[in-house]
Amino acid sequence: MLSHGRRPETSPLSVSVDRSDPDAPVIRVAGDLAYASAESLRREIDQIVSTAPATLVLDFGGLQFVDSTGLSVIVHAWREGQQRDTRLRLRAVPRFLQAILDMTGVTGLLAREPTDAAPDDQSPATA
Repeated sequence: MLSHGRRPETSPLSVSVDRSDPDAPVIRVAGDLAYASAESLRREIDQIVSTAPATLVLDFGGLQFVDSTGLSVIVHAWREGQQRDTRLRLRAVPRFLQAILDMTGVTGLLAREPTDAAPDDQSPATA
């Protein structure tokens, strides 16, 4: 699941958290979400979901690459949220991640916030 023909893990993973709204904390993910880097995001998700916020937002605006381990962390976030009545929202989903979510059937599990991208950069609507 390479994006843009890049080699995986050329951009280290950066995870930052905005807790300014305790009911909807935002985890911003940038770089490569892959086998060697996914554990830090999983730990952050587990820590936040353990407080049972109403919503957890994953912001992928800086994501450069994702592999199957990264995808499994997204599904993990959804499952953990389901157990604690925390809704998972995705924001700023890049096209390559959108395509992977659609191909694997994960899209149906997740709610996504609208992006501020130009209309040409947005994924087509599904019926």
